[in-house]
Amino acid sequence: MKLAGFTPYPDQEWVEQLARNMTMEQWGCLRGCRYLLHDRDAKFCQSFRELIKTGNVNPLRLPARSPNLNSYAERWVRSVKEECLSRLILVGESSLRRALQQYIVHYHEERNHQGKDNRILFPSRPEARRNMGAVRCRERLGGLLKYYERGAA
Repeated sequence: MKLAGFTPYPDQEWVEQLARNMTMEQWGCLRGCRYLLHDRDAKFCQSFRELIKTGNVNPLRLPARSPNLNSYAERWVRSVKEECLSRLILVGESSLRRALQQYIVHYHEERNHQGKDNRILFPSRPEARRNMGAVRCRERLGGLLKYYERGAA
């Protein structure tokens, strides 16, 4: 999951620019991806899909009235709302952006995933995962998100 961008007033031009940014050859967030799932919003027009295809990514539009097909995205939205956003008082776009960026790092690198045998998907320090050393607590967002790891022995 990556934070591609957000705006209070999305329109077709904004979505097209977002497609250009996501498919940039050097640093686009869709680099190495094969598919992009999107809903049937009118902003995801033909020009958006053509821009996505230029980055060798196949845009797949979800069928109408099919919320179960987008279950991974729905679960992520539920997690970020329950674990992060509902517990914060945000005072502008910069605080929202910071909270979401911190949560994305926590979600991918520090949070145990119950569907994956309670393992961390992409540990930031795999060498410190041995059963030696003292357990340390790391915090993000002022202690809202906590992560426990073993220090190096």
